[in-house]
Amino acid sequence: MTATQTRHNVVSKDEWMKARMTHLAAEKEFTRQRDELARQRRELPWEKVEKNYVFDGPAGSESLADLFAGRSQLIIYHFMLGPNWEEGCKSCSFLADHFDAPQIHLAHRDTTFAVVSRAPMPRIQAFQNRMGWRFHWVSAFSNDFNRDYGVHFTKDELAGEVNYNYHKAPFGLEEAPGVSVFYKNEAGEIFHTYSAYARGLDDLIGTYHFLELVPKGRDEEGLAFSMSWVRHHDRYDDNYVLDPTTGYQQPREVDACCNREERA
Repeated sequence: MTATQTRHNVVSKDEWMKARMTHLAAEKEFTRQRDELARQRRELPWEKVEKNYVFDGPAGSESLADLFAGRSQLIIYHFMLGPNWEEGCKSCSFLADHFDAPQIHLAHRDTTFAVVSRAPMPRIQAFQNRMGWRFHWVSAFSNDFNRDYGVHFTKDELAGEVNYNYHKAPFGLEEAPGVSVFYKNEAGEIFHTYSAYARGLDDLIGTYHFLELVPKGRDEEGLAFSMSWVRHHDRYDDNYVLDPTTGYQQPREVDACCNREERA
C-alpha cells in the first residue's frame, strides 16, 4: 500500500456512500457560497479609467480600447516577464498553459482575454513562440499600466514594503502576477471593475482543479513554496509528450545506445 492509502479507511460500499453524501452536502453549500460571492463581485463599484494607455502589440500600437476587440468585457492577465528577463515566470507560464482553450467560449459571452507584460514586444514574441501559445499578448514597456494596476515595483520600493494584493508586505521582484477586468460602454468609456492577485488567481489554474479531485490533492506540503514543483512545460525533467495514438501524455524514452529519442 502507498502512504496515501495507509492514511485512509477502506470501508464497505454502504459506508462509502454515506460519507460521500455527507460531503456532497458540504460541496453544494460551497457551490452556493461561490455563486453568492460571484454575485457580490459583480455588484462592486467601478472606477473610470482616465488614462489613455497605449501598448505595443504584434502588429503595432494598440490602445486599451483596442484590446476589447469589439466586445464590452476585457480580462487582462499581468504576466511576469520583465524588460530584461530571458524567459517568463514559471508560475505565470503554468497559468498561461490554460489560456488558449477558453478563448472561443469567452468570445461567445462578450468577453475578450489578453495578456500584458513589461518586456518589449520582440522578447515577448520570442518566448511566446517557444511556448507555443496563441493568446493575444502586448507590451506595456512604454506605459504605466502594470504599475497602476499593482504589479510593478521600483527597486527602491523593494527595499521596504510594497502594496501588493491590497496590503503592504515585502516583495522580492519588480514584477508580480495579477488579473484585471474592464468594461467598455457604448460611449467608449472604460471602467476598471475588478483585480485579483496571489491566491486570487487560483481560479485560473485548471490543473489545480483536477488535482483537487485526487487523493494526494495538490501535493505541495513540505515544498520550499507551493509552486516550486512547476516548470516551463518544455523543461520538465521527464519530458512527457503526447502519444498521438492514445491521446495520453507519455514519458519520452531515450535510446541510450545511439542517443535516439522515441515516444513511448
